[in-house]
Amino acid sequence: MSDTRFDDMPVRPLPPTPSPTPDAPFQPAAGKPAMPGVPFVGGDTAKQRDLAADTHEAGVALTTNQGLKVSDDQNSLRAGPRGPTLMEDFHLREKITHFDHERIPERVVHARGAGAHGVFQVYEPLTDLTTAAPFQDSAKETPVFVRFSTVAGSRGSADTVRDVRGFAVKFYTEEGVWDLVGNNMPVFFIQDAIKFPDLIHAVKPEPHNEIPQAQSAHDTFWDFVSLTPESAHMLMWLMSDRAIPRSYATMEGFGVHTFRLVNAEGRARFVKFHWKPLKGVFSLVWDEAQKTAGKDPDFHRRDLFDAIERGDFPQWELGLQVIEEEDEFEYGVDILDPTKIIPEEVVPVRRVGLMTLTANPGNFFAETEQVAFHVGHVVPGIDFTNDPLLQGRLFSYLDTQLRRVGPNFAELPINRPLQPVDNNQRDGMGRRQIDKGRVAYFPNSLAHGCPMQSPEAADAFRSYAEKVDGAKVRVRSASFGDHFSQAALFWNSMSTWEQDHIAAAFSFELNQCTDSLVRQRVMDDILGNIAPDLAQAVSARTGLSLAGAKPHPPSVPDVGRSPALSQDRRAEDIRGRKVAVLVDAGVEAEQLSIIQETLMDEEAIVEVVAPVAGTITGGDGNPVPVTRAAPNAASVLYDGVIVLGGGLASAMGEMGHTRHFINEAFLHGKPIAAIDAGEGVLAAAHLPTLVKEQGVITGEALEEMLTLFVEALRRHRFPQRDVRLVPA
Repeated sequence: MSDTRFDDMPVRPLPPTPSPTPDAPFQPAAGKPAMPGVPFVGGDTAKQRDLAADTHEAGVALTTNQGLKVSDDQNSLRAGPRGPTLMEDFHLREKITHFDHERIPERVVHARGAGAHGVFQVYEPLTDLTTAAPFQDSAKETPVFVRFSTVAGSRGSADTVRDVRGFAVKFYTEEGVWDLVGNNMPVFFIQDAIKFPDLIHAVKPEPHNEIPQAQSAHDTFWDFVSLTPESAHMLMWLMSDRAIPRSYATMEGFGVHTFRLVNAEGRARFVKFHWKPLKGVFSLVWDEAQKTAGKDPDFHRRDLFDAIERGDFPQWELGLQVIEEEDEFEYGVDILDPTKIIPEEVVPVRRVGLMTLTANPGNFFAETEQVAFHVGHVVPGIDFTNDPLLQGRLFSYLDTQLRRVGPNFAELPINRPLQPVDNNQRDGMGRRQIDKGRVAYFPNSLAHGCPMQSPEAADAFRSYAEKVDGAKVRVRSASFGDHFSQAALFWNSMSTWEQDHIAAAFSFELNQCTDSLVRQRVMDDILGNIAPDLAQAVSARTGLSLAGAKPHPPSVPDVGRSPALSQDRRAEDIRGRKVAVLVDAGVEAEQLSIIQETLMDEEAIVEVVAPVAGTITGGDGNPVPVTRAAPNAASVLYDGVIVLGGGLASAMGEMGHTRHFINEAFLHGKPIAAIDAGEGVLAAAHLPTLVKEQGVITGEALEEMLTLFVEALRRHRFPQRDVRLVPA
């Protein structure tokens, strides 16, 4: 028998998924942290959510897909021991055929992703704003599945490339499935969906040689955006550190588009959706991101999976920017323009609920790969606007899922709604539901008019009755015409080091381009219209002159800066931050123990790195466990380093790997601390400066050193160090 999660439903309608109940609580595997129960949507049991449990009991027989017990699964049926394989070996053909078809077509965009189950809970009912089910009851948890992804790269690309990150949330409500499909950036490159194929064709590997993979640093991308000035604002986000997040748990999410909230009285308001990470918003630096892609291409998905396994559940608050209909034109920008934001200082973000990711998928393919999101999946109380990019996505997402997963993608367990499904749709590839009877149409009398429409049902979906009147034209609204003022707003809102990173990113990308006309057009038509100092900084790094930019009039009222856009801030905690403690034989075990306990009390992860794996001998003669051998430990995999040294500290300081580790951590702005013998190791690395204000801590007693080091981790990075002479 197959796993009950994937059994075909024998009769119509499809039964609802049971929620966890007090008499069937989630039970984690022995030794695992307890996690709130999250239903595998589509008919699972609480027992099946135990990800660590073996799915087979002893003595279970191997069968074919038709249930026949298999006598030999290791040898094909042959005509004699060395003869040809026989076509009648149906078990061989079934097994190979299934294997040949195990993969579905890769997503055109967002191919590389990671997902997790969780719950959303609203802080207080929002009945004044909407009838949407997740916002009605503060005591109710709504199950969710979240998929994070990169956009441009294939499934085999790396996690830490410079790219937009997808942030898609599927809410399983009692009134249907709601997909809030967004990104980690609040704006997009284009204003109209008709340009989307061109954008993706430009940013994908160039078709004549399929190079480069998962990168925007090539001619076709910059050719397109240099001729598409509406992309200017998004380019600022893409060239900022927002495009290389430290982890999924430290990046924001945005719905990008303006939607509508509709309450029970039929009153509508505009809304923009925000996800605010409780761990704060932090990023990698560019050199670190590139090296991490080589050392651990699964860096982000591993971080997410490991965090959930150890009980460090990622959390985001859902925030709403609500705009009254009568205020639609009060903010100096068109709120239907997906290349624009309303600054949070103008319309504050109201934090209304908490999402917590509590369980990893039990089957990556069945859940993370087969999950099918669609911006058109909404529930009563949420509706669309006339954003032209959103309107096109309403077609594109459904068409994509039909091609990728099939016409019955909604019947897959990960996509299936909680409530029964009953309609007149039939057949098609991958049909799971077996519908009986001869009636598959409406209206009908032979099936007593069922399934019937529900014009009077209070919980039925009704489109908002917006009055629409206009001639059929292919034109862009004049209110979408300002392409540069918000790009300038973003630049003005950055700290000095963030501006330097943006200028360096533009320079890196343009230096990868080979077409001189494309490079010059970016300088003149894009950067010159955003900010003269940005153009000058890029010019100094690329050799491009600023020829003839035509300044564009700003139109953002009363907001020269938006502090909410900057990442130059301190973290509230250091949960999940990873610290390497460099040691050698003769290390003081008591000091190491205090370091481990102190950092683990802050919920940081401590790894002991030594020249060899297994154990080393401590100063007291007892073995000291080693987490990772130095050749397998790269500085880019850690957020900070403590050099403890040992009896062989002088020899350790002479090791090229140790010097490189410390220099590279310094180059990337990471907190560094050393004590006792470790200070000699640090001195051997010949760092340019040892300044506590720049996160390099020496000459302190152990407890004071740890206090300063934890505070440095809260600062995340020290990007203003002088690293010009650092050999890393």
